[in-house]
Amino acid sequence: MNPAPLSISLALLCLAVLASGQDLKLTFHAAPKPLPEGAVVEDWPRFLGARDNATSRETKLLGKWPVGGPRKVWELETGEGYSSPIVVDGKLLYFHRLNHANVTGTGEEAIDCLDPNTGKRQWRVKYPVSYVDRYGFSPGPRSSPVVHEDRLYVTGVTGMMHCLDLKSGDIIWKRDLRKDYNIPTYFFGYGPNPSSVWKDRIILNIGGKAAREGDGVCVAALSIKDGKTIWEVKDTWGASYASPTIATLQGVPCAVVAAAGESRPPHGGLLVIDVKSGKVYDRFPWRADKYESVLASSPLILSDKRVYLGDCYGVGGVVLEFDKKLKSRVVWKERWFGMHWMMPLHIDGHLYGFAGRNIPDTQFKCAHADTGRILWEEDMQWRDGGRIHGLFRGSLLQADGRIFCLGEDGVLAELKVNPEGAKIVQKARLFAARSSWTLPTLSQGLLYVSQNEGDFLTRQPPRIICYDFRGE
Repeated sequence: MNPAPLSISLALLCLAVLASGQDLKLTFHAAPKPLPEGAVVEDWPRFLGARDNATSRETKLLGKWPVGGPRKVWELETGEGYSSPIVVDGKLLYFHRLNHANVTGTGEEAIDCLDPNTGKRQWRVKYPVSYVDRYGFSPGPRSSPVVHEDRLYVTGVTGMMHCLDLKSGDIIWKRDLRKDYNIPTYFFGYGPNPSSVWKDRIILNIGGKAAREGDGVCVAALSIKDGKTIWEVKDTWGASYASPTIATLQGVPCAVVAAAGESRPPHGGLLVIDVKSGKVYDRFPWRADKYESVLASSPLILSDKRVYLGDCYGVGGVVLEFDKKLKSRVVWKERWFGMHWMMPLHIDGHLYGFAGRNIPDTQFKCAHADTGRILWEEDMQWRDGGRIHGLFRGSLLQADGRIFCLGEDGVLAELKVNPEGAKIVQKARLFAARSSWTLPTLSQGLLYVSQNEGDFLTRQPPRIICYDFRGE
């Protein structure tokens, strides 16, 4: 789509600021259908789901969509940011920025606990924050809450970390990571999510800098009890915008971390670390040879010995295989199969994803998981009303044997993919808003979609929209 006129952009900015106050408008449309008999449902405890791979085990989802898309249950105006809604134990957690003053950069980061069926707020925790994005993107948080048992863990755009009681929102502990570890602002502030919880600890992609000569703390394990440091890995590699993944490789529980932050000269790559001790088993360099390179696609675990890592700025995608000593060898490299931020899907020995850096050079592609050979690529664009529409740099979600995609300007589509090609089964424009980079959340047969910017057609401010995705 063509860029919005300046006057509309200014109006949307005003709407976003107004909508980011304390009392955000909630609109309830209609209760969802009852869950179908025998439907499998599950929570969504982290931004890539319970298995950290953008898949859900939910079944009996909505078949053919009504005209205009799935029916809305509720919608809630929000502040700013790119966080995913997280749904656990009958609670929806949303992390965003309120009361943003564009000139000074001051405002508040807020964690809201909502009723996932109605959108009504149960509790809120907020704290002051000061951050201005150097490239003009949203100053809101980039990361999403991580929920484990009765606690949630969340890190803001300046590196402020909180552990909260899930039921009440009470603060159990907090740490100022930027202060503790001397974390630079980086390109877009601090962005990676914490890992899932492993026993008594949670892993963070820190990216701190040494106060004097030497290596800063690159990765750390913190106690979930009190936030104290359990172990640290020191390295010159900074924090990427990708989140650590906990995986068992060759029988060993490992933290798999893409550590490739802003640096001169550019450097970074993949670290494989013993989650128990912090011992680094492998250090594989993988970062584009460009200063302004942002690695934001989290490592994808293909098996108990293979990992895919993608970078869209130059080096592309790579699959590594780890031996019994957890040393890696390259299985394949493919310059033209690097993701920007989305998690590719691994289906029946093939990888599907939107590869490329920006809208003009991004295509939906299929690559053979064992060889890296690209089997096909599609633009996934169409004409409507004299304009070109498309999915562009979309985000993929697999559930119920089906593939769903949120395009980055607000089109929801169901796709049919196989090694021979891809086609759109059905699609609907949910809104017309850029930066729709947040993977939708699916839980209990409801689909939660984040509109991260104002709608440049209807002028509706940023919001979360809950859709009835339940089948018959």
